[in-house]
Amino acid sequence: MDIAVDILTTIVAQVQKPTLAFLLGGMILAAAGSKLDVPEPVYKFVVMLLLLKVGIGAGISVRDADLMSLLVPALAAAALGIAIVALGTVTLARMRGVARMDGLATAGLFGAVSASTLAAGMAMLDAEGIAYEGFIAALYPFMDLAALITAIVLARLGAARRIAATASAGGTATLTLGSGTGGTGTGGSGVIGGILTDTLRSPAISALLLGLGLGFFARPDSVYDSFYEPLFRGLLSILMLIMGMEAWARLSEMRKVAHVYLVYGLTAPLIHGALGFAAGLAIHHVTGFSAGGVVLLAVMAASSSDISGPPTLRAAIPEANPSAYVGTSTGLGTPVAILSIPLWMALAEALIGL
Repeated sequence: MDIAVDILTTIVAQVQKPTLAFLLGGMILAAAGSKLDVPEPVYKFVVMLLLLKVGIGAGISVRDADLMSLLVPALAAAALGIAIVALGTVTLARMRGVARMDGLATAGLFGAVSASTLAAGMAMLDAEGIAYEGFIAALYPFMDLAALITAIVLARLGAARRIAATASAGGTATLTLGSGTGGTGTGGSGVIGGILTDTLRSPAISALLLGLGLGFFARPDSVYDSFYEPLFRGLLSILMLIMGMEAWARLSEMRKVAHVYLVYGLTAPLIHGALGFAAGLAIHHVTGFSAGGVVLLAVMAASSSDISGPPTLRAAIPEANPSAYVGTSTGLGTPVAILSIPLWMALAEALIGL
């Protein structure tokens, strides 16, 4: 009974937070037939500012970290982001009735990181007096970018295959994609390389990478503290309002497969967190990574992005349904990820000792 009450309390708390509250507000407005509309140029400007803020903050964290100590956990974080998206590609994205773009966007969001969930994990460790590495926050961009870029590349690669299959007369999608300009083998690599290049040049990823570079190589701390940080939550609320209205308009697409997203949203954080914990445990045995660091790597893997992910995926995979990936992530994944934090702490205490 206590567990059920805790879950309900956590879900209610999530609904009251701006991210989900404004998303639901947008859905209510759309359901009521409101004519409220945010012009596309305003939306693009908001997204650019949000992604620059996330990138600059991540770059500052990386700049201030001990790069040698950061290297192995950073590589592990990036690998986890890619692995989580790959896992979602062969599970959720292949479920009957699930649109592949929706499945890939959802997997991308679950592979990326929730800053609020990571902050909750740090707060719990601090309350227990459990130490962890100071560079943990700097792992954020490695897992985040790896997951988002992987999801976007896979989505575009799939779209290219479908276009090639439709355009070819009597051929196969695989042969056409592999030929690129009529050849084989190398042409396929050229197509994949072109998609990766286009992804890195896309507005959303470009803004993230620019912010990351500025935060790392420049000294943008003053403009970050005086401009980006104060505006961030307000701009994010506008973005969530827009996505809520769009999600309602496309909600009917989910009705037949809602149970699939329900199962994924409830189980994926636990599976992903276990992968993160295993990776952290391996790093602990190799480099002496702290038990607190192991817990937080599991928390990062269990979480799903609530800041950088939605605008990036909305811009890069416009075909995907926000009611699928945002609803599953924020409505289900985040509460489960937060509730799982004590589990990772208990495992770390049993296997490492806190």
